[in-house]
Amino acid sequence: MFAERIQHLTSSIIREILASAQKPDVISFAGGLPAEGSFPDIDWSVLPNKVRQYGMSEGEPELREAIAAEARQKGIDCDANQVLILSGSQQGLDLVSKLFIDPNSKVLVESPTYLAALQCFNLFQAQCQGIKLGNKGPDISNFEHQIRDHKPRFSYLIPSFQNPSGTCYDVASRQAVAALLDQYNLPLIEDEPYCELDYDNLAKPPICSFLKTAPWIYFGSFSKVLIPGLRIGYLIAHPDLITHLVRLKQAADLHTNRPGQWLALEYMNSADKPQRLERLREFYRVRRDAFAAALESEFADLAEWQIPSGGLFFWLKLKNTVDTRPLLKIALEAGVAFMPGEAFFAESNPPHGYIRLNFSHTEPEKMVEGLRRLRKVLLESDNV
Repeated sequence: MFAERIQHLTSSIIREILASAQKPDVISFAGGLPAEGSFPDIDWSVLPNKVRQYGMSEGEPELREAIAAEARQKGIDCDANQVLILSGSQQGLDLVSKLFIDPNSKVLVESPTYLAALQCFNLFQAQCQGIKLGNKGPDISNFEHQIRDHKPRFSYLIPSFQNPSGTCYDVASRQAVAALLDQYNLPLIEDEPYCELDYDNLAKPPICSFLKTAPWIYFGSFSKVLIPGLRIGYLIAHPDLITHLVRLKQAADLHTNRPGQWLALEYMNSADKPQRLERLREFYRVRRDAFAAALESEFADLAEWQIPSGGLFFWLKLKNTVDTRPLLKIALEAGVAFMPGEAFFAESNPPHGYIRLNFSHTEPEKMVEGLRRLRKVLLESDNV
């Protein structure tokens, strides 16, 4: 009755956790949720009538021009014709999968990587191969070894404040990755939803800005800096790829939410955009630092971690190797939610002893209590 790919369809653990974590007595460190207090007020009464109608599959021309102009400032050689507005950057993963993946195609991903990307690639029956990830970027020797051994269709990388690890590639790593991709003419899918949430002012030029011959697709999103419920994202693609992606989108949803695009353009053209971004960074910087202090108080004897320079997550390595998946139900019953680390690895037998904790959504005054609940769950586990 169903397509063969349905056998590879899995549910999203994070979406299931979010449903349970919405109970008022649960303190959630699970989802990558922006704080509601960071959302702007919107006057929908001034919504232009024209954006209530059907629109172009590519997206609003003015928004695409604004995105291309900002991308050029980052070093990406592009114009508005290479920009495609998406129903959230997650849609880009679906389009890329349709473009590149046949059953048993190899795909290179970081180890660990974004779990919803794994869910999407696995649905299209890709074989995902993990690239070792260090504190400043991927292991280049391992990266090349994976390319030679597996001949992948593309590499999927999150170079700035990576989800889940928080790693931000340094400039040397970005240049080395670009050189390797050019050498093997391997397409790059560069996912950058967190690059604006930079709390320590790191240099982070896009990897695709260094590419000379390899094709590339760059994803961006308004979800982390504006309102995630709008589901407005975008991709910028190498000229050889954009026509295929536009046609795939035409077959998927005709066009992206036009009122949301209008709001994104208002944000892009706002005179106080730099000030708004800095206020947002300071808002989350305070929460990051509060969470770091709470972790030091409650988890110093249980785990190791690096303080992230941006993004929304702490990535903890527990000192005792424990499968964290069975602990999730116990934690929810105890009134705290977290993300088991196993979900972020492509391997069929993922490494144990990792958890991802979000710091952006929980008020600082609740952080210590939430971590105390999680600590109690870990200490009472048979494996810790």
